[in-house]
Amino acid sequence: MTLAPIALPRLAHAYDELSTSALNVDVNGIALKGFDPVSYFSQSGPVAGKAEFSAKHGGATYQFSSLLNRDTFAANPVKYIPAYGGFCAMGVALEQKLDVNPQLWRVVDGKLYLNVHKEAQTRWLEDVKGNLDKADKNWPGLKDKAPKTL
Repeated sequence: MTLAPIALPRLAHAYDELSTSALNVDVNGIALKGFDPVSYFSQSGPVAGKAEFSAKHGGATYQFSSLLNRDTFAANPVKYIPAYGGFCAMGVALEQKLDVNPQLWRVVDGKLYLNVHKEAQTRWLEDVKGNLDKADKNWPGLKDKAPKTL
């Protein structure tokens, strides 16, 4: 099955379209637009983090809503960091590095996946396994490329 490309507004691309970073961070190195990565794994869902509760991991700074969440993250950061460096899971499946809306997310098999907008998330959810297979295959070749070159 061939999928038509998603029509995306110019602003949907990663924060810095010229960056070759494998991490989707802002100019200050903040991941997830400041949302608490641990909160995605709770029943209440994502909440904004606070600068006073932050931790660095793998070149990104993560912010947390509480000291408890920061310490939970510090004990096992790999469990909480988003897949594909925090870029849109559907975008990676389509060989693109797209920014995300941190409120469009799913935890699948214990891993956090984000999407850029509702249309991308709807499409991703239509075939999660197939899209993850594509994204997992595409990510090694995409992660060090600038979004603008894709």
